[in-house]
This record gives sequence, structure tokens and C-alpha cells, in this order.
Amino acid sequence: MNKWVSVVVGVLLVLFGSVWTLQGLNVIKGSFMTGQQLWTAIGLLAVIGGVTLAVSGLRKKSSR
Repeated sequence: MNKWVSVVVGVLLVLFGSVWTLQGLNVIKGSFMTGQQLWTAIGLLAVIGGVTLAVSGLRKKSSR
């Protein structure tokens, strides 16, 4: 996977995961995910995966 694709996908995962976590924790209201513990867990996993993907993408050396 291209270096920048990994970083972009990782950042998107962190953003979506953060929203899902906040909805699961009942901080952001107005969704079927609001107050659901499952979405807190899914969001945290997405954040962890996104950070891991973005950091690994940033550490890759350019193939040029």
C-alpha cells in the first residue's frame, strides 16, 4: 500500500472511530449508536487501528 494512502486511511479511521466512540459514550446524540456500549468498543478499535496504520505509513520509506 502506498505510504500516503496508509496515512489518509489511518486518519479517516481515527476520525470515524472518534465519532463512534463519542456516540457510544452518549456525548454525541441523535443516532442509533447513541449510548450503545458496542459502538464505544468499535470506535476505540477503529481509533487504535487508524493510529497504527497512519504511524506505519509515516515510517515507510519512499520507494523512489
